[in-house]
Amino acid sequence: MPVDPQVQAYLDQRASLNMPPMSSMTPEAVRQRVVMELAMVPEGEPVAHVENRTIPGPVGKIPVRIYTPEGDGPFPVLVFFHGGGFVICNLDTHDSRCRSLANGAGCVVVSVDYRLAPEHKFPAAPQDAYAATKWVAEHAAEINGDASRLAISGESAGGNLTAVVTQMARDQGGPRLVFQLMIYPVTNFLAETASLKENSEGHGLSRDDIAWFNNHYLNSNDDKLNPLASPMLTRDLSGLPPALIITAEYDPLRDEGEEYGRLLKQAGVPVTVSRYDGMIHGFFGMAYIFDKAKEAFAEASQALRAAFDGQLV
Repeated sequence: MPVDPQVQAYLDQRASLNMPPMSSMTPEAVRQRVVMELAMVPEGEPVAHVENRTIPGPVGKIPVRIYTPEGDGPFPVLVFFHGGGFVICNLDTHDSRCRSLANGAGCVVVSVDYRLAPEHKFPAAPQDAYAATKWVAEHAAEINGDASRLAISGESAGGNLTAVVTQMARDQGGPRLVFQLMIYPVTNFLAETASLKENSEGHGLSRDDIAWFNNHYLNSNDDKLNPLASPMLTRDLSGLPPALIITAEYDPLRDEGEEYGRLLKQAGVPVTVSRYDGMIHGFFGMAYIFDKAKEAFAEASQALRAAFDGQLV
């Protein structure tokens, strides 16, 4: 179908600003631009309690933000990894997503501020993500959480970390995860897909932007072959938790996300792949302007509730 009218209006408005392409800027300049743009985004919905704290990491403390919904608990827990190509974004940029997921899924959400490239290249991000997930499992009671109902999620780069951490948890003795929610994930740094070619320009995230992110994150082309970077390249995908993968029609990453879902299903993992027609990369965080983002949040929340209730095997 054509680009959704709400998305086209957004893209037209962005184009009218004549901003320089991200691929022509330094990471610090892009981060500053993100902060400026964040000031124009409406505040997220209220939750019962929000706490900022730090937890131990592989080489220092990891900042996290903990969102607790209304109720008595103990609640199921969702560990969330923000997007941003492993280079930009933080707890603030994805605050509204976490608030909506905490309320929608009725769970504690722990958002993880993992180390960013190029200051901290691969594998810093997956190391932090896995360490944070283990900490949450071991300390769930401290945050009114139930470690037996633990899921993980992420968007874009965070979707990559979600896929990677589920594999690490399986291979390194835990923690046990009941679900993985991946939103237009990066799954294969070697991908040369139709969606990458079809959507290389004009839909928000360009092919040049992707190359810019990858060059800052990876140390060399050899890293692209590492399953901790490209989880699709893992030989064995069996024994992983059930999954929901959300993709967007006009996203360069669409095909690699959907292919990862196909491979999970082939390996016997219960998986649902939901493509949102007319949408672009990043749409999930724009429920304040895109109706289909509201639909995606509803689908994600329902899937998480089902997993937490033991309805997915």
